[in-house]
Amino acid sequence: MTERKTMSMSSFVLRCQHTLVYLCMNHPTNFCFVECHSHQFVCVGGSPSRMKAFIAYIAEELGLGSPGGDYPNICAGTDRYAMYKVGPVLSVSHGMGIPSISIMLHELIKLLYHAKCSNITIIRIGTSGGIGLEPGSVVITRQSVDATFKPQFEQVVLGKTIIRSTDLDEELAKELLQCSKEINQFNTVIGNTMCTLDFYEGQGRLDGAICLYNEEEKLQYLKEAYDSGVRNIEMESSVFAAMCNLSGVRAAVVCVTLLNRLEGDQISSSHDVLVEYQQRPQKLVGYFIKKSLGKV
Repeated sequence: MTERKTMSMSSFVLRCQHTLVYLCMNHPTNFCFVECHSHQFVCVGGSPSRMKAFIAYIAEELGLGSPGGDYPNICAGTDRYAMYKVGPVLSVSHGMGIPSISIMLHELIKLLYHAKCSNITIIRIGTSGGIGLEPGSVVITRQSVDATFKPQFEQVVLGKTIIRSTDLDEELAKELLQCSKEINQFNTVIGNTMCTLDFYEGQGRLDGAICLYNEEEKLQYLKEAYDSGVRNIEMESSVFAAMCNLSGVRAAVVCVTLLNRLEGDQISSSHDVLVEYQQRPQKLVGYFIKKSLGKV
């Protein structure tokens, strides 16, 4: 069954109770910290520490913070996720993989609705494995595809498999690419992102505990992925795109590549280089937010 309908956020959330189990909020009065702004930006990423670093970075970029300022974790009552806020920007961790980001998105979308937010842009910033790109390149996702290169997300609902679209906002992707050209600090491309169900076999790695294929078969698969338009691999973009589509929320995925999978499975860059790579999506999205707010 293919699900093509895009509905407004309220169509879903009005049927929901207010409890946000995993974000550790249980009443609408807890949602008042999300002030209404003419633009609301939500940036999500896997690591709590990375999202805390991002909120400190964007606070400084927007002139809303002080050097060494502290940003409390709004979800301090749970160790599942972390959430930080400054001005019109929310920064939220989502953990690793489709199930973890799916839970967070359900509760985040409810939170944004009850807080009466509008004109929302959600951007996932993270890391990935590249295909045919130099390490450190940034990929803005055109479509998220599954491990067979189809632009779809399969969700089993009440025992039935539902096929959901994984298209992302084309204009937003172009705006982000233009921002990268303006800052002119690193290679950035728009391409498809393959979202897999695991890190090892699902991504064709040879270094997992179980591997029933050889290097030649792996390279053939990755080259097929490249030929189909895939430029990077991660584990969250499909459900992210599907849920944002269904909720009518403008969304993008911006990930840096830590290695070229056509050349190996292991990351060889130094710690300092990797730290700088991981800052690239933050710099790009930070510039985009500043530009959107007229602060460039």
